[in-house]
Amino acid sequence: MSHDLTRRGVAAGLGLGALAAATGASAQSNRQIELLNVSYDPTRELYEQFNPLFISEWARRNNGQQIRIAQSHGGSGRQARSVIDGIRADVVTLAVPFDIDQIAQRGLIARNWQSRLPDNSAPYTSTMIFLVRRGNPWRIRDWNDLVRQGISVVTPNPKTSGGARWNYLAAWAYALRQPGGNAQTAQQFVQRLYRNVPVLDTGARGSTTTFAQRRIGDVLITWENEAHLALAEFGADNFQIVYPSFSVLAEPSVAVVDRVVDRKGTRAAAEAYLRHLYSDAGQDLAARNHYRPRNQAILARYRSSFPDITLFTVNDVFGGWAQAHAAHFTDGAIFDQITRRS
Repeated sequence: MSHDLTRRGVAAGLGLGALAAATGASAQSNRQIELLNVSYDPTRELYEQFNPLFISEWARRNNGQQIRIAQSHGGSGRQARSVIDGIRADVVTLAVPFDIDQIAQRGLIARNWQSRLPDNSAPYTSTMIFLVRRGNPWRIRDWNDLVRQGISVVTPNPKTSGGARWNYLAAWAYALRQPGGNAQTAQQFVQRLYRNVPVLDTGARGSTTTFAQRRIGDVLITWENEAHLALAEFGADNFQIVYPSFSVLAEPSVAVVDRVVDRKGTRAAAEAYLRHLYSDAGQDLAARNHYRPRNQAILARYRSSFPDITLFTVNDVFGGWAQAHAAHFTDGAIFDQITRRS
């Protein structure tokens, strides 16, 4: 991952600048602004903490103007579909950029949305790791352990969950890296993995519930932040985290829903909301919630929370999300082929 401190400083300044630019227009009205953030499953806790920070900052810079922020959460693919189908989201904060591209293709978001914020409009990153039961009784260390006979793996459905798509591509890329690895051996590897999956939940949070509360499975493939949340909620005496040798650089993305904010008159607030994710306060909060901040200085302060791991990008291995989705996740593509029951 490439980071630049000067660039981060500019990003933070952009957040404050957007707030200041909005002051004149918004201060003319005393009406309460209402924003809807349509997001993916594991961000509930992050935005529950981020929203009050932004509300306070907005009021401070806009003569006390009140703002209310509602949240909607679910599998990233399903959330994108809900926006396409008419839910009036001011902003989307989704698990994969492809889901926002799908909304943009319907004319709801500008096609150049990734260029409107730093880091391709991904203010924090994550990766996909394993959560196992305390003591790791099955000695699960890496992706190859997930295809062993008798291992029960919990992961969501890539058709509806962005995290599930990151999981799937991480397993595929791991197989490609093995001696003699190629598309055929990778497909065989991933097929063996999904034969060990007893249930496909629609989202990452549902899979966490299946594994931690319903006690189904020997290992959960999940977001780094979601694994840490499970430890905090269900107890480190019940579970432990395993970092595989290799995984994916996951880049959850954010965008203003142009058609909605222009109709509602909420563009200034919506843009400021997303830019505040790049502020020092937003980046620090992301780190405390186990998302990897883009700001290098803040990342360094939390270095012990983020073990080093070899990461690949979807662009490098799959040629980008459009190609990856077409090859693996469209109807009749590889995922459907390998999970088809004969």
